Amino acid sequence: MFDRFDRKINYLRISVTDRCNLRCTYCMPAGGIRLISHNDILSYDEIVEVVSTAVDFGVNKVRITGGEPLVRKGITTLIRELAGISAIEDLAMTTNGILLEGFAKELKDNGLHRVNVSLDTLDPIKFRDLTRGGDVNSVVAGIDEAIRAGLQPVKLNCVIKSSANEPDAMAVKAFAVSRGIRVRFIHEMDLDSGYFKPVIGGEGGNCATCNRLRLTANGLIKPCLFSNSGYSVRELGARKAIELALQNKPECGTINTTGEFYNLGG
Repeated sequence: MFDRFDRKINYLRISVTDRCNLRCTYCMPAGGIRLISHNDILSYDEIVEVVSTAVDFGVNKVRITGGEPLVRKGITTLIRELAGISAIEDLAMTTNGILLEGFAKELKDNGLHRVNVSLDTLDPIKFRDLTRGGDVNSVVAGIDEAIRAGLQPVKLNCVIKSSANEPDAMAVKAFAVSRGIRVRFIHEMDLDSGYFKPVIGGEGGNCATCNRLRLTANGLIKPCLFSNSGYSVRELGARKAIELALQNKPECGTINTTGEFYNLGG
């Protein structure tokens, strides 16, 4: 499917939860967040229905995000059901890696193709402070288990302040080289001001070639991360919500004052 700016839209990012087992400083406020009611979060059956409709429009790439997707109970069941949709050629997940060691093999066995792991620093103290309590050793163990399980390619997402030459970013790059995996550097974004830049080593952040729609945990199809627009699959049905998101996908992102990274999937 093509939007009104002749961009081919074939990628759906799905936030399955707004819950997370970390509290990263650039993602969540120190005072905590107001969680979505469990009744408002889409069921796995509803998600599968949306994806099955999206493939009719030409979607063949799906990424599972959060919050942290591995904290949602039964997540491998969803992976298995999505992997059973033959039109999906690329089924991926973005995770903070804390629980990945225990899930990697099961994710692979249920049909997940590949995984991106967030890793902004290898310094244990900096990591603990940045994530408000996380253990970087758990993330490293998860990365190594993902490699062993065959979730390929494993990629690292490293958030940077201004440059990929920052000391922590360089250390993450060296770690990636030591493991034979890839790293993507993502400039720290601000939804309220509309600040974002293209991803270094990846495709995100380039509006001219954007190929994605987003499904939030509470069922909104969003045409753009930096937009307040969203169309409810529960109120409109999946087909109409996708059609409206496609028709109203902006040429370029502006601002988002109605969502946060923890419930939009980043």
